[in-house]
Amino acid sequence: MLLAAPSFGQQESRFENFDHFSTGFPLTGQHAAVQCESCHIDGQFKGTPTRCADCHNSVRAEGKPANHPQTQANCDSCHATNQWTISRFDHSGVTERCASCHNGIQSSGKPANHVPSSQECENCHTTSSWTNATFDHSAVTGNCVSCHNGTTATGKPANHIPSSNVCEDCHRTTAWVPANFDHAGITGNCSSCHNGTTATGKPANHIPSSNVCEDCHRTTAWVPASFDHEGITGNCSSCHNGTTATGKPANHIPSSNVCEDCHRTTAWVPASFSHAGITNNCSSCHNGTTAMGKSPSHPPTNNTCESCHTTNDWSQVRFDHRATSATCSTCHNGTIAEGKGPTHIQTTAQCDSCHTTNAWSPARFSHEGITGNCSSCHNGTTATGKHANHVSSTNACEDCHTTNAWSPARFDHSAATGSCFSCHNGTTATGKHANHIASSNACADCHTTNGWTPARFDHSGVTGSCFSCHNGTTATGKHATHVASANTCDDCHTTNAWVPARFDHSAVTGTCFSCHNGTTATGKHATHVASTNSCADCHSTNAWVPANFDHSSVTGTCFSCHNGTTATGKHAAHIASSNSCSDCHSTNAWTPANFDHSSVTGSCFSCHNGTTATGKHPAHVSSTNTCDDCHTTNAWVPARFDHSAATGTCSSCHNGTTATGKHPAHIASSNSCGDCHTTNAWTPANFNHDNISGSCSSCHNGTTATGKHAAHLNTTNTCEDCHRVTSWVPANFNHAAANGTCSSCHNGTAAPGKTPSHPNTTNQCDFCHVTSSWAAVRMDHSQALGTCSSCHNNTLATGKPPSHIATTAQCDSCHSTNAWTPASFSHDGVTGNCVSCHNGTTATGKPPTHPGTTNVCENCHRTTNWTTINMSHGDVTGRCDACHNGTIAEGKPNDHPNTSQDCGACHDTRNWDD
Repeated sequence: MLLAAPSFGQQESRFENFDHFSTGFPLTGQHAAVQCESCHIDGQFKGTPTRCADCHNSVRAEGKPANHPQTQANCDSCHATNQWTISRFDHSGVTERCASCHNGIQSSGKPANHVPSSQECENCHTTSSWTNATFDHSAVTGNCVSCHNGTTATGKPANHIPSSNVCEDCHRTTAWVPANFDHAGITGNCSSCHNGTTATGKPANHIPSSNVCEDCHRTTAWVPASFDHEGITGNCSSCHNGTTATGKPANHIPSSNVCEDCHRTTAWVPASFSHAGITNNCSSCHNGTTAMGKSPSHPPTNNTCESCHTTNDWSQVRFDHRATSATCSTCHNGTIAEGKGPTHIQTTAQCDSCHTTNAWSPARFSHEGITGNCSSCHNGTTATGKHANHVSSTNACEDCHTTNAWSPARFDHSAATGSCFSCHNGTTATGKHANHIASSNACADCHTTNGWTPARFDHSGVTGSCFSCHNGTTATGKHATHVASANTCDDCHTTNAWVPARFDHSAVTGTCFSCHNGTTATGKHATHVASTNSCADCHSTNAWVPANFDHSSVTGTCFSCHNGTTATGKHAAHIASSNSCSDCHSTNAWTPANFDHSSVTGSCFSCHNGTTATGKHPAHVSSTNTCDDCHTTNAWVPARFDHSAATGTCSSCHNGTTATGKHPAHIASSNSCGDCHTTNAWTPANFNHDNISGSCSSCHNGTTATGKHAAHLNTTNTCEDCHRVTSWVPANFNHAAANGTCSSCHNGTAAPGKTPSHPNTTNQCDFCHVTSSWAAVRMDHSQALGTCSSCHNNTLATGKPPSHIATTAQCDSCHSTNAWTPASFSHDGVTGNCVSCHNGTTATGKPPTHPGTTNVCENCHRTTNWTTINMSHGDVTGRCDACHNGTIAEGKPNDHPNTSQDCGACHDTRNWDD
C-alpha cells in the first residue's frame, strides 16, 4: 500500500514556523539566507554538521583557499556568519611564520615606513600585542636616524645637546647610556650644555668670570686651560690671594698696592711701578738685591738716592759738582755722564782745561792739546772752514797755513782741484795777457805748473784763422815756390800735420799743364794712351780716376790699347771666339754687346757654364741634357722639353716655381706627381687615397671631387665616419651625427622607411626604435591607427594563440595597452559554445561536484549571471541522490520519511509534490 506523501506546500508551511534555534544551531548572519536543502541533503535533518569546517571544506561549501593562513583553528575562531571578513583573529592556531601571511598580499606586511630590518616579525612583535615590541637592533640595516627621526622612532629630544652627530657617534644599540661623547659634532657653544643642568657648569669655587668655557678650556682636555683675564669680574686679589692663585711672594716689595696697580693681565712683567704705596726709603729696596741699587758706574758719592733723584722721574737729577772729588772725565766719559760729543774738538785736554762747572760755555781755547788735523774742526761747522772764494783745493789747512799766523801761506799747485782759470782769471791770479794768441784753450792745455815756458801748442782751441798767425810775422806764411793759389792755409793743410796736404784745384788759376808738366807735378807717363787730349779732356780735379775717356782722339786700333797691357784685353774667361773687339763692342758702351754665335768655336756649355755666361740656374730642371738638346741660338724660348733625361723627381721641377706644381685646388696629398701621373700624359691619373693628408671633405666638397649629393642623408658626419677609401659601399653608418627626424631619411627613398607590413601608426621611428638596436622596440600604442587585429594578426605582431577563446571581439574588448593581463572579459563576442572554453583547460569546467548531466553550460547558466541557474533535469544522467545528497544539492530533510528509495521513486522532476 502506498503512503500518501505530504505535499510540498504542506512541508513549506510546516517549515515556515520552524524555530531553528531549538536545534542548538541558530541560523545567524548569512546562514539565515541559505536554502534548507543546501545543508539538509536528501531531506536528512539528523546528523547535519554544525562545525564550520564540516561544510566549508571546498565540497559542500567554499573552504579555506590555497592562500589561507596555515592554521588549525576553526573558521569561527576568526570569522562570523554575518560577514566573511575577519572580525577576530587568534594567532594561537597559526602554524607558519608571520611573514607567510604578513607579506603585504595576504595580510599587512612591513609598511613603507617600517624600520629597515632583515628580522622576522616574531623577533620583535607578539600576537598578543603588536605595539609593545621587543626591539633588537642587530638586524637593522639602516642607520640610526633612518628610524630615530622623531617620526618612526624617538629622535633627538628638544633638550638634546645641539650637535650634528648621528646617534651612533655617541650611543650604542646595546645600551643608550653611558654614551661615548665626542665634542667634534657639537654645534652649540659650551654653555648651551655646561649650564649646571644639562652638564656640569662652573663650580662654586670657579674664578669669577664672564668668560664662556671655550675661552679657556678645550674639548680635547679640560686642563691645562688657556687663561684669559679679559672676562674676570673680580679684582686681582680675589684670586691672587695665595690660595686660589699665587699671591704676593715673601720677597715682594713691601707695599699697600693691589696687584693691578703695577701689573697687567696681558703680561706680569714688565710691571708699571708706582712709588705711591711705598712706605720706606729708597735704599730699603734699591739695595742691589730687591731692586737695582747704585751701579758700578755710578758717580762716587755717599748721597742717598733721594738726595738727587725723585720717584717721579729718575733721569731728572739734581746734581751739585761741589760734592765730587774726582776729575771731570771720571763721570763725563760718555757712560756715567755726557762726555765729549762726536763733534767735540779732538783733544787730550781735560774738560776743565777749557770749561768750568759754573757754565759750559763760553770756553777758553788753545791749539796745544789738539790731536786731530785742522779740518776736523775747521770744517765750516765746528769752526770756520774754507770760505766760498777759497782756491779750490784738496789741501788740508796745514799744507799752506800754520797755527801761529794764517798768512802769508805757502802755495802748492799739486792739490788744486779747480781748473787754471778758476784762479788765473785776472782777479784771483794773473790771467791771459792782451797779446796772447786768440784761443779758447785753458791754461793747462799748453802750460804746466812746473814751468810757464816752453808751452805745448794745440791748434784745436785757436779761435782765429790760420793767417791771423801764419802771416810771415807771428808764424811762417806761404813760401816763394808755393802753388799759385787763392786758398787759405786750412783749405789744404791741417793743424795735425803740414804734409801731406789735401789739394783743391778750385782755387788754382793756371792750366793743368802749368803744373802737370812732369816737373812741378806728374805729367803723362810713357804708357799713357796715345792721344792728343789735354788732361782736362779726360780727368777732373776731383779725382784722377775714374777718367772720362773719349775714344774720338785715340789714333790706334782697339787692340793697340786693349791688348791686356795698356788696357783690358780679352780675359781668360772670354768666350772663345775669333771676333775682334769691334765686332761685338762699340766705343760708346762696352755693354750691351752685339753678340753673334756664328764665330763662337766652343760648345754651348763652354760659355754657358755659370761663369762665362749664364748656365743652368739653381732652379733649372735637373737634367743631363746639354743646352742645345732643348734650346737654339736663335731664341732661348720656347724650348723643346724631353722628360727622358730629367734626373730629379717630378716635384723637383713641378714645385710651382721651376714648373707648374700642385695648384691651390689640388687634392691635399703627400703623393709625388709620379704616384698618380705619367710623363706621357697628365690625365687620366691613377688615383690612390693612401697618402691623402686632408679630410675627405677637403676634396669631396662638390668642387674638387664629388661631395654629398642632394639626396644624401642630412648629417654632420664627415665622409670617413661612414665610408672607406677602399670601398664606398657598404658604409658604416652612425646615427649620432644625423640631423632631422628619423623619417627625413627613413622615408623609403633615402633609407628604408616603414614597410607595407609596418603597424599603422603616426609615431616617428624613434618613438619605438633606438639607433643602437632596431629590433629592441618599445611600443607606444597611443599613436597606433586601426584596430588591434590590424597588427596583432600573428604576422605583424603576436595574435590570438590557438588556445585563445574563440571570439570575434577585438583585442581591446578585453585587454588594454597598459598591461595584457588581467583582462576584462566579456562573452559578447564568443563564437563557440561554453564547453569550447569551460573545459577545465582554457577556462574552469564542470567541478567534480557538478551534477552528472549531458547538458552544456548554457542549458542552465547564463553569461550574465553564473549562479542563478535554469535547471533542467531532462539531461541529468545519474540517480537523484547522486546530486540530492545534501552536499551537491538539497537532500532528504530531517523529517523525511526514512526510506532507501531514490527520489525518483516518489518525486517527479517536473513537479516535486506529484
